[in-house]
Amino acid sequence: MNQQLQAKLKTLPLSAGVYFHKSAEGEIIYVGKAAVLKNRVRQYFQSKKDMDAKTLALISEIADTEWIETESEIDALFLESEMVKRYMPRYNILLRDDKSQTFVRINMQDEIPFVSFTRQPLDDGADYYGPFYNGSSVKNALRLLRKVFPYYTKATIPTKSGLDFQLGLSPGVEAGAMTPVEYKKTLRQLISYIKGNRKAVQKDMEKDMRVAADRLDFELAARLRNQLYHLAELQRQIVFSREEFLDISKDKALLGLKELLELEKVPRRIEAYDVSHISGHDNVASMVVATNGLADKREYRKFKLRSPGNDDVAHMRETIERRLKHLNGWGRPDLIVLDGGIGQLGAVKDLLNEANIPFIGRNKSGDHTRNAAVTLVIPRGDGYETKPLTNDDHIAKLIARLDDEAHRFAISYHQTIRGKGQTRNAIEEIPGIGPMTRKKLLRQFGSVAGVKAADEAAIAALIGAAKARLVKRALQ
Repeated sequence: MNQQLQAKLKTLPLSAGVYFHKSAEGEIIYVGKAAVLKNRVRQYFQSKKDMDAKTLALISEIADTEWIETESEIDALFLESEMVKRYMPRYNILLRDDKSQTFVRINMQDEIPFVSFTRQPLDDGADYYGPFYNGSSVKNALRLLRKVFPYYTKATIPTKSGLDFQLGLSPGVEAGAMTPVEYKKTLRQLISYIKGNRKAVQKDMEKDMRVAADRLDFELAARLRNQLYHLAELQRQIVFSREEFLDISKDKALLGLKELLELEKVPRRIEAYDVSHISGHDNVASMVVATNGLADKREYRKFKLRSPGNDDVAHMRETIERRLKHLNGWGRPDLIVLDGGIGQLGAVKDLLNEANIPFIGRNKSGDHTRNAAVTLVIPRGDGYETKPLTNDDHIAKLIARLDDEAHRFAISYHQTIRGKGQTRNAIEEIPGIGPMTRKKLLRQFGSVAGVKAADEAAIAALIGAAKARLVKRALQ
């Protein structure tokens, strides 16, 4: 360990946070989280007798360490997840035993939503938070929060109150202790809390408690008082964080974008766009959002495009035109990142200049020809500047992460639209076969191909002989 790093480690704080181990070349080689930064980071440079070969290899490469303080472990959990996705440090891959990812799923569109965990997010309208690479940590965090913000863990609520309700872990909709509207308000508080808004949630609860007491609703006031008490208890057991207290002045990617693009302020809201289709069919576009450099999935949007044919330039213009109609409702972006080069930028330049929104493009062909991690296309006056960025550039990491996420989201939506079209073409046009019958067939046989491969007797056993004959004749 060099003297500069040794002196730096003496300034490590006792708070929770995320740390970044860097090589002599400045590459981020490992990202980790800590409940107490001082204790966790110093462990790397103490006794090495119990360390495996991979950890020893990591330590031998550490030339510098940086960190971002947070006010909670849950904040560190979220921030670590995003930073690993952004920088893809090689030692995070080498040292990670559990390769599976865990997401927290909440669908506020359900009448009675529930909180669950999954390894594979779907394009089903629900909100997903993650991924987290330590499933037990995020599950433990949500388990502790449940005492403050009671929630259901299953889609079907119990018919009568049970032990969870008696322990204060269930909202008790079935017992009349809380209405579905009140329960959704509690869930929104939970979501806000794990996204980092602890102070705002606590302030709202204190205000609601005073209002309830003033109107002599002592039952509600007592419930809110108990929530606030459990909130304080949680902070003593495990400290939960607030995203608004993350110091984005330490985010070198955001600061770098401000300087490179000569922006008036650090871009807090960045939107990235991508288009997906196959030979001009089932054209869709995606909009993904990063707030303060972190993925903000609740702000994602998707567009089913009306422009026909294989014309990415026209598709991008339609997407931006439709996006700009929602500046008041969706918020104003500080920066827009387009998937494409001069053609895509030229198609929307007049729209975004008129709206006074900065924008750049990512030229993927330039990535390969210049051997760069990311090649940006930046409007400069009446022309464009091409800016290749290397692998170790913080801006490159952030832009690549956003672009990959926009591509993933667009592909996911395109596959959904395409799948529906294939199902409609094959089965929905069969006279006499209604939606319930189609649902039965697809559930039993898995796909249109599965229905086609099944023999008529198997289909008849499910939907009857007459309909089975219709289906087999149509599919053959």
